[in-house]
Amino acid sequence: MKGKLYLLPNLLDESLSHEPFFPGTIGNVVSSLQGLICESEKSARRYLRRFLSHEGMAAMPLRLLNEHSSPSEKEALLEPIVSGEVWGLISDAGLPCIADPGSDLVFSAHQKGINIEALVGPCSIIMALQLSGFSGQRFAFHGYLPREREGLESKLKQLEKEAVSATQIWIEAPYRSMKMVETLKSVLSPATYLSVAISLTLPTQRVLSLPISLWQSSSIPLEKEAAVFSIVRFS
Repeated sequence: MKGKLYLLPNLLDESLSHEPFFPGTIGNVVSSLQGLICESEKSARRYLRRFLSHEGMAAMPLRLLNEHSSPSEKEALLEPIVSGEVWGLISDAGLPCIADPGSDLVFSAHQKGINIEALVGPCSIIMALQLSGFSGQRFAFHGYLPREREGLESKLKQLEKEAVSATQIWIEAPYRSMKMVETLKSVLSPATYLSVAISLTLPTQRVLSLPISLWQSSSIPLEKEAAVFSIVRFS
């Protein structure tokens, strides 16, 4: 009999208490695991410390899954579950499989007939869309955009055209968030609406949704903070 794979939520910031964001059953689920698949061992240990004793945390097998994992390594992660064990999958932040390498593993788990269950939790992309005021009927998420100036400007112009029919969403490394805002102000058309959702779930959370014409005179300081960017155009 095959085991089970739990997709477990993580916080957007490890300094927070998990209780307002996770379902009440998560402690029992984590206690039932026979192993945990994670992006980094250090982050996973801090995660387990919330739910397990020191002895339980130390005894929990950890296996890494990140952008460096090969196809054969991903397949090997599923072997204990195929043999009947119950394992969990976490991202370093937010939900596994959303802007995260876990989706390949879940796809393979489906092919092997493994039972998969997802627990709810915070997702910066969905929260940013909710808070933006932009349409959630049609939207597209693009991950990270090109870093080179020429490639970035070209991509932004493309997304601006697509923003007429669907909300366009992407993220950026925290230390480049302010530079992204300045680029958007110089590249996008005055009538395009831009929303920037910053430090979501933290006490310093703030969201600003304005047309580029008003962004030119607005100030929203970003101190190397995580941000989600969204744009729309109204015809």
